[in-house]
Amino acid sequence: MALSKHVHPDRLIQESKDKPSGHAIHTLLGGSPGDYSHAYSGRYGTTSVPKYKIPSTGTDEEHVYRTIHDELSLDGSPLLNLASFVQTYLPEKAEKLVQENAYKNLIDQDEYPMTQVIHTRCVSMLADLWHAPSTHGAIGTATTGSSEAIQLGGLAMKRLWQQRRKEKNLSIHEPGPNIVMGSNAQVALEKFARYFDVECRLVPISKESRYRLDPQKAMQYIDENTIGVFVILGSTYTGHYEPVKEMADLLDEYEKNTGVSIPIHVDAASGGFVAPFASPKLVWDFKIHRVVSINTSGHKFGLSPVGVGWVVWRSKHFLPKDLIFELHYLGSVEYSFSLNFSRPASPIIAQYFMFLHLGFAGYRAVALQDLKNARTLSRALEKSGYYEVLSEIHRPVSPIIEGVKSALRMDEGDVENYVPGLPVVAFRFSEALRTQYPDVDQKWIQTLLRSKGWIVPNYELAPDLSDISILRVVVRETASEVLIERLVTDIIDITESLIKADTPAHALSVLSNSQGHGRRHEIRHGVLDEGSGSTSSGTYAKQC
Repeated sequence: MALSKHVHPDRLIQESKDKPSGHAIHTLLGGSPGDYSHAYSGRYGTTSVPKYKIPSTGTDEEHVYRTIHDELSLDGSPLLNLASFVQTYLPEKAEKLVQENAYKNLIDQDEYPMTQVIHTRCVSMLADLWHAPSTHGAIGTATTGSSEAIQLGGLAMKRLWQQRRKEKNLSIHEPGPNIVMGSNAQVALEKFARYFDVECRLVPISKESRYRLDPQKAMQYIDENTIGVFVILGSTYTGHYEPVKEMADLLDEYEKNTGVSIPIHVDAASGGFVAPFASPKLVWDFKIHRVVSINTSGHKFGLSPVGVGWVVWRSKHFLPKDLIFELHYLGSVEYSFSLNFSRPASPIIAQYFMFLHLGFAGYRAVALQDLKNARTLSRALEKSGYYEVLSEIHRPVSPIIEGVKSALRMDEGDVENYVPGLPVVAFRFSEALRTQYPDVDQKWIQTLLRSKGWIVPNYELAPDLSDISILRVVVRETASEVLIERLVTDIIDITESLIKADTPAHALSVLSNSQGHGRRHEIRHGVLDEGSGSTSSGTYAKQC
């Protein structure tokens, strides 16, 4: 007898349960394979709870809590999720403020005037941090993460392009607007182009461009219908900063030759809270006149709770009036220029708390510690001989420093001596390991690290570099030196287990190469099937 290749776990459990006489209770409660129950919480209720429809009757709150709590315990630990840029720690007093203000809606400016004042203060602080010509002249808003912020920055550039075209009696439809960005862009940038009818021009990245936007190559994609250039301060691939100043200089020369002015929007989703503190000499922000807007994510290195982003324009001139709505409510006038209407105010309040609590010196200390731990991880991986590191924050800023480092005893604690970037470590098997052990699959590093609790993604680069797969670790404030030491130990142990022919890990790797391996999932109701979406163009959509 052949075994079935498709076993439905929910149905298997349901069929194995005790059946009450006549199934009367079961039928009344709509029992199905989508039910579950927990014995040790049975004192609160002994009936199964539906998974995929609202139950006919309610359940005791303690029972519900225990049921959900137990299921969520199967999630990975946020502390060990090194795939994500999202912070996993908030001071106790900040958490208290979040709880106290959990029910405030930011849009209700009339009802919560002090909340709106705090929101305005945060925008002013960011404008000052990013060197806006006039803090009072700059304008901005909190958003739902940096994804909404990038939509607003791109939409403002599109509207300004349309205004200029109309003033010249030129069509805004033929051939239509386009936006230029590197193919290393996070998918939210490409979403802007697709959702708002803008041609997306992706500039291929390469090893020569250091896996980031090449300004010289980007100029080949620019014309009079380019609404702007997205430049990324902190690529989600490798943490590299893209050269904003070089891009701006080339666009200055282009305007001089053609009379066409093309603005820059800086996607500083992660770098906006690292570069100002760790690399204050780096020129990338509103000091460059061609940078008209900047977005960032507060819940990444801004150290606020998940869900808050920011976008700031250098002046009101770069935020078209038709994107600003006047809201008349209870005799007062309020203004809105975000895509979402309602949004929780508590993360903004927590962001303000962190600004006051840490100050510039505190944010700098956090950034420098993150970078120090990331350099330690980078060097350890390279010294093992098993890995090559694609990120560069551990490399001296110039070959001269590299050459005389030993002789001069370079201060390895001085961040100014290193290539600026995010505390991100992107690495892959070394060429020697790939040559000597061609049957060892790098993706098993991710899988076996997960068995130890670590979440470290393994993914392919953009289409032109799709033959390169990298592992990536984001070193956040909670990734302490002790955790980095443990991570290195586990990576080395797993790697050596994979390359030894007599180990189970090696056998699994060989088997997966010949047959592939997959995961079984719970049936997902209301979810699109694989292949339902459009073909990927290469932008990055992994955890961020």
